[in-house]
Amino acid sequence: MNVHADFSRCSRSSTVWVRTSSSGPTPSWLKAAGLHGHKYAIDATVAETALRQPGPVAVLTSDVDDMSRLCGDRVRLIGI
Repeated sequence: MNVHADFSRCSRSSTVWVRTSSSGPTPSWLKAAGLHGHKYAIDATVAETALRQPGPVAVLTSDVDDMSRLCGDRVRLIGI
């Protein structure tokens, strides 16, 4: 599965492909964030990809609470 976000029309932004074939987040990383189960697999993969990008990084999300547990303060989260 691929998740694609295209923000190429915004200034100073880029498109990043999120691939489930990446090394991905480990179960211990999810446990440390207090999350578990397949429900958080996509959030965790998006967070892991965002954290690997050179800053500054912003993520548009409908679930700011869970994403903040995964990203901490290293990624700007914008609720939509």
